Amino acid sequence: MPNWTVTFSREAKKQYKKLERSGSKKPSIIDVIDLLALDLQSFGPHLAAWPHYGLLGKDHFHCHLRKGNPTYVACWKLVDKLSRQIEVYYVGSHENAPY
Repeated sequence: MPNWTVTFSREAKKQYKKLERSGSKKPSIIDVIDLLALDLQSFGPHLAAWPHYGLLGKDHFHCHLRKGNPTYVACWKLVDKLSRQIEVYYVGSHENAPY
């Protein structure tokens, strides 16, 4: 059973739906986002093992999902520590990231 509840903001859901799954053996960016959500559920907002993980401000975090052109990133925030709630508020290209 997950330790943390992870939700996607309305905007992040829209961004997620615009991304595509690849038909190759290589994991798609959607697969990587799904894995990030599972890690957030299991381990909470501090995911130091993810590439370029960092603190964006008080209780706001980000990491790189895939390097290249474009580089994909995700941003999330700790909504409530006591009830263990996290919200992913951005998934997409590094160029459009809200930081």
